[in-house]
Amino acid sequence: MNPIRKLLDRIEPDFTGSGKYKKLEPLYDATKTFFFLPSPITRVMPFIRDSLDLKRYMSFVILSLMPVLFFGIWNTGYQAGIARGEYWGMGTCFFRGSLYVVPIILVSYGVGFFWEILFAALRRHKISEGFLVTGLLFPLTLPPTIPLWQAALGISFGVVLGKEVFGGTGRNILNPALTARAFVFFSYPVSMSGEVWRAGGRMVDGISGATALAVTGGSGESISTALVQKGFSLSSLFFGQVPGSIGETSALCCLIGALFLIITRIANYRIILGGIAGLVVTSILIYLIPGGSDTWANAGPLYHLFAGGFLFGIVFMATDPVSAAGTDPARWIYGFLIGFLTVIIRVANPAFAEGAMLSILFMNVFAPLLDYLVIRYRTSKRIPNV
Repeated sequence: MNPIRKLLDRIEPDFTGSGKYKKLEPLYDATKTFFFLPSPITRVMPFIRDSLDLKRYMSFVILSLMPVLFFGIWNTGYQAGIARGEYWGMGTCFFRGSLYVVPIILVSYGVGFFWEILFAALRRHKISEGFLVTGLLFPLTLPPTIPLWQAALGISFGVVLGKEVFGGTGRNILNPALTARAFVFFSYPVSMSGEVWRAGGRMVDGISGATALAVTGGSGESISTALVQKGFSLSSLFFGQVPGSIGETSALCCLIGALFLIITRIANYRIILGGIAGLVVTSILIYLIPGGSDTWANAGPLYHLFAGGFLFGIVFMATDPVSAAGTDPARWIYGFLIGFLTVIIRVANPAFAEGAMLSILFMNVFAPLLDYLVIRYRTSKRIPNV
């Protein structure tokens, strides 16, 4: 890497100070920190000794997303093969799936970094590494057949109106990736349905059926029976060989990512466990209410947990340290209410079958209030100064 460092050091005067390309300093800085860890150190007190900087923090999140990403690519190819009435090998499935997934990721990063660089140049500050995660999270929330121009519009909305208008990384109220997905979801609902898959190769249209959350029973048939008959057994939902958004289908891969984030202390376990507890408790209580056996009210906690994007959302998006609650009691409440609202939305309003997205965005808005109430309660218990 020495030749790269020497090249960057040689051209640095052109991009810093009064150099002729000083307006492009954020782009130069982003390129340098992509290859090398940030070198500046604190030279005045107080000194804080910690090996975790923003770049390494984001790198750990990206590593945790690798199982979800690679499985999503394979599953995309697998579902495309089924749409053609063919069953391809693992290598073929991965190759065919990459033809769908990789372009979406490239568009997300390309368009997103354009806005990041533009705002960094206008505000004359460095490009934050925070978009490295947003640029990957957003494609994983999309169906693999979404038009690329819609993905470009979505990430533009998420970066500009979801983050930059609030001041950039660290100041956003809502999770930028979920904000981008919400824009696409409400603007282009047909593209987000995920029901139509275009098979690889000759690009022949194929119908693979609805996703699990769109299934309902009928003619006295229970929801669990209808799900199994349409290929959505608990095991298939857990391992992930089902249609759906790229990153949401495999509960197992999401749990692997959660374990990695918890062990490395990147994600707060209270939010994840609180969310799972809220979903399980709420789904059990609704399950005990008589009637509605053909709806998701009767699906039970495991189907609610494994189907759709709840685990993906609670692990990778609800734990965003900027938009999530910051105090420990508030984190438990924040996570629990996300699980609670997810089940309520799925049961009460089937038009929004995937309740996790709306639940997380809704609780992003109320996270500061939860922290405020916790702090007010704690200060009220202090012994007054005499």
